[in-house]
Amino acid sequence: MTRILVIDDDRLMRRSVALSLTDAGYATETAGSGEEGLALARSVPPDLVLLDIGLPGMDGLETLRVFQKEIAAPVIFVTGRRRELDEIVGLEMGADDYITKPFDMDILLARVKAVLRRGQQSRPVAVPALPINVGDLRIDPAAHQVTVGGALVELAPKEYDLLYYLAQRAGQAVPLDDIVTNVWGDEWAGETQTVYVHVRWLRTKIETDPAKPRRLLTVRSVGYRLVPGQ
Repeated sequence: MTRILVIDDDRLMRRSVALSLTDAGYATETAGSGEEGLALARSVPPDLVLLDIGLPGMDGLETLRVFQKEIAAPVIFVTGRRRELDEIVGLEMGADDYITKPFDMDILLARVKAVLRRGQQSRPVAVPALPINVGDLRIDPAAHQVTVGGALVELAPKEYDLLYYLAQRAGQAVPLDDIVTNVWGDEWAGETQTVYVHVRWLRTKIETDPAKPRRLLTVRSVGYRLVPGQ
């Protein structure tokens, strides 16, 4: 049975979410702190973690760092903070999705199902034999490295997947729906805001002036186009 670990300092929230997950057929454990959640995960590794970002003591971001090092399980952030910074930072660090309180339980269950299915299907981006060059931006799939003007650029996993997908279609206007399907998977139940967040982060790393992008361009009402830097 699929095991889900719920980490939230709100006791009533933990009980409510755990009950809904149990009713949906998942084995569920709960923890009120990052430390407690990690102890449970080390004992019996979960298949997915629902992680509140505003935990006492070890907060959600710090807990996520430890999970990434020790526990190979996807993480969905559950947060009451509506500030975009939380969403950006969480996704940049590698959280698989996020949902903001208050939320509809059916939406949460759909997110859980989608993240689990993506993990089972494991849809990696295809890796060609040769690097891709878009102007002075170079992607080397064999080394899983990106350079701009010869300088190495550090990217989070989904940032790399997004950039690589667009580089394979350099010069083309790539629709947002195509990006979501091919980078996040056709079972993605999250918000398109996730794509916008990753694009903004990519621009801070590959553009000279992220506010005036010349490589990763927005195509109004369509999606994005990757072009050689001007």
